[in-house]
Amino acid sequence: MAEEKAVSLSSIAESQQIPAKEFEKQYKNHLSNFNNWEQKEHAENWLLFSENIGEKLSIDEVSVSNGELYTVITNKAGKGGKGSLVTIVKGTKAEEIVHILAKIPLSERLTVKEITLDFCPSMAIATRHSFPNAYLVADRFHVQQLVSEALQEMRIQERWKAIKEENDNVKEAREQKITYRPKIYSNGDTKKQLLARSRYLLFKPLNKWTNNQKQRANILFTEFPELREAYILSINFRSIYEHSQTKKQAKTMLDKWYSKVEEKGFDPFITTAEYLKTRENTILNYFINRSTNASAESFNAKLKGFRALVRGVRDKSFFLFRASRIYG
Repeated sequence: MAEEKAVSLSSIAESQQIPAKEFEKQYKNHLSNFNNWEQKEHAENWLLFSENIGEKLSIDEVSVSNGELYTVITNKAGKGGKGSLVTIVKGTKAEEIVHILAKIPLSERLTVKEITLDFCPSMAIATRHSFPNAYLVADRFHVQQLVSEALQEMRIQERWKAIKEENDNVKEAREQKITYRPKIYSNGDTKKQLLARSRYLLFKPLNKWTNNQKQRANILFTEFPELREAYILSINFRSIYEHSQTKKQAKTMLDKWYSKVEEKGFDPFITTAEYLKTRENTILNYFINRSTNASAESFNAKLKGFRALVRGVRDKSFFLFRASRIYG
């Protein structure tokens, strides 16, 4: 049977002016070859397409139905289309992933050279065990997100302080039977609003700020100089990815960044730096080929989009069958 395209059965039924439920039933039981599918018996627990294995793989997790997670391994060479899917395994336990991957001959698994992934420990364990010749690459955007979250944590802490301060001032004003009027900055923000509305500008480099964001940042950094220092730490970390050409250069810049973090003494950044040190080698492996896990994220988005197109998943085996016709 030819490769299936990502279309909903209900839309086909509607175009042919036939009852949708009846058409879906006929397609599933007679037209699709689902009942003769060689992977039907175990489809809800795992699928395997060993012929799609390649030198560069990505591993990630995706929710198929009702928040139930599956681990998905894809081949970057497939570019999110036919031949992309190597395996999909129910759950995220390392031993279960390893068990399914062991069905691929070792000689084929030894051909894998690189695997991109996020910070999920079970995925790292499973891929190290199953692909002994491959080096692991921590996804750049997950790494940068950790540093950005450290900065946002400091902003949130200051916002809670501002909320408490306002609550105390309101209470005091009531006791004195006067009207409380919060301080209004030149851009129209109160302190609480300033901290809340600065969230997005702290994610962006300053050359991408709008005029309003520039004004807000100037006020923010004047009122909260530690946030300015933390923002600089965040931008400096991003520059490691932007300006390092080799793994050695990146290591040198990263060590300098660790020193700056220690010098500033901001708890969220110290915690983040310690976490990154334990995963430093997989982070630095990015600079070998500058590979990311974007292909896995894109594939997962396509799978979620297909789930939305077919209006949810009532039969997981049939849904995965249809997905395998497109991506397997």
